Amino acid sequence: MESKSILVGITHGDINGIGYEVIIKALTDPAINDICVPIVYGSPKVAAYHRKALNISNFSFNNIRTVEEANHKRANMINCLDDNVHVELGKSTPHGGECALSSLEKAIEDIKEGKIDVLVTAPIDKHNVQSETFHFPGHTDYLRSKFNSDEALMFMIGESMKIGMVTGHVPLSKVPELITVDSVLKKIRLMNHSLLFDFAVRKPGIAVLGLNPHAGDNSLIGREEADVIIPAIQKAQQEGIFAFGPFPADGFFGAGSFTKFDGILAMYHDQGITPFKALSFDTGVNFTAGLPVVRTSPVHGTAFSIAGKGEASENSFRQAIYLACDIFRNRVLYNEISKNPLKQQDIDIRSDHVDELPPDIYNAEQPL
Repeated sequence: MESKSILVGITHGDINGIGYEVIIKALTDPAINDICVPIVYGSPKVAAYHRKALNISNFSFNNIRTVEEANHKRANMINCLDDNVHVELGKSTPHGGECALSSLEKAIEDIKEGKIDVLVTAPIDKHNVQSETFHFPGHTDYLRSKFNSDEALMFMIGESMKIGMVTGHVPLSKVPELITVDSVLKKIRLMNHSLLFDFAVRKPGIAVLGLNPHAGDNSLIGREEADVIIPAIQKAQQEGIFAFGPFPADGFFGAGSFTKFDGILAMYHDQGITPFKALSFDTGVNFTAGLPVVRTSPVHGTAFSIAGKGEASENSFRQAIYLACDIFRNRVLYNEISKNPLKQQDIDIRSDHVDELPPDIYNAEQPL
């Protein structure tokens, strides 16, 4: 595989939050330039404002007009805003939303044209970014729309687990109606493909969580498991996917069973995000699986309450850059070794993961 410098497009997010702080702190480490070429879609004026507020004097961006002008040994910046930009640290303002969207739109334009290789997004405020062109609950749905992807998976990546959600930023009251055999099966397929394609996991094992407490407790506490989730798992197994469950979420995380699987599929946002952030808040990464391009972000938000105070950790943002580069390389490698695939062979879906599964996996109350 030919080695090349990976061009990382970075959007600055909300200019009044901690986006610039974590970006600058992550890019201050010169080792980052040995891994990739950072190109921030932002504003030199805003960057200077944040550097002054944070008392950072040993760092500056190489200002460029186009990606082609990027210095491969420096952190670069393409100006997306005019000189009337106004920073109000710690405040959610309509202007902050407009600036965030300008950065995102320019970066998407460049990655569509192949000028940059991957996209790393700093946090936006989901409220102030709403407009005629952005009417989505977050980055994931917006990017799925921009790239015309049928499905996208919010896939949280950490050292101890990789967990995705069937439903994302939707009200909890709407979750049950969105949990269908088709929606669960599509997310299982998407997670399986991502583990193979993006993470180079051979024959990945996927744990599927139940929707109700105790995974329905044999339909005493809801029938979604019996009527929807189990049929979806069975269809996935028929396709040769190593999917198991449904598992009760409390016991699954409490007993440490999450360490036995390559991927975990939760039914709704907080079911997956809460245990993930409890274990990986400082180093975890949000990856959008299912897009034709690589996009990652830190797991935290704008954190207006600490903006400009120098208290924000850049670890999650740094890991987002590293992961985006790793996934890009994995995709290139996967495409190279898959050019002339061998004829598909039938395999026993239970054989390779039996020794790794929790002892009650084949219990009659946990049908496969």
